[in-house]
Amino acid sequence: MGNKSVVSEGRQISLAIELIELGARLQLLETETTLSRERLLKLYKELRGVSPPKGMLPFSTDWFITWQPNIHASVFMGIYRYLTQHAGVAGIDAIIKAYRLYLEQMPPEKGAEPLLSLTRAWTLIRFYENRMLTLVECGECHGHFVSHTFELHSGYRCGLCHPPSRAGKKKKTDVVAEAIPA
Repeated sequence: MGNKSVVSEGRQISLAIELIELGARLQLLETETTLSRERLLKLYKELRGVSPPKGMLPFSTDWFITWQPNIHASVFMGIYRYLTQHAGVAGIDAIIKAYRLYLEQMPPEKGAEPLLSLTRAWTLIRFYENRMLTLVECGECHGHFVSHTFELHSGYRCGLCHPPSRAGKKKKTDVVAEAIPA
């Protein structure tokens, strides 16, 4: 048995706390830290007051391609790529820093969860690094947007330059609820 470093364990706990505070799921914590599952569960319950959500992580590239998630994912990817290429940040530190900057630029509505969760952002980076997703330049605005790697990309127009016909429209009940004063 090797000696455990108290400093190293402290760093892992600090990382786990930061990830939990940003909304990380247990699977992300297990992958990115060296702490035991039991320790992570205890830490999660202590910080959040509840057990972590159960179930599988999202494993579909399609979520990142739909209109609004694509815009958020593309903003996050732009920040992430800038940090990794120009700020000398890598790995989970780059994801955390990029996610914090993303939240500053795309803050969720009061009381709502961010559209792009930390776990989805982490999954996005994994899909990108494994070449399941790529960035494609829009032919109109020249921004870079998340797309499936093996799709045809000639003449690509992003969701900002060419929004879908129903984009931004609220459900009738939402509009009626907002019109009625409380």
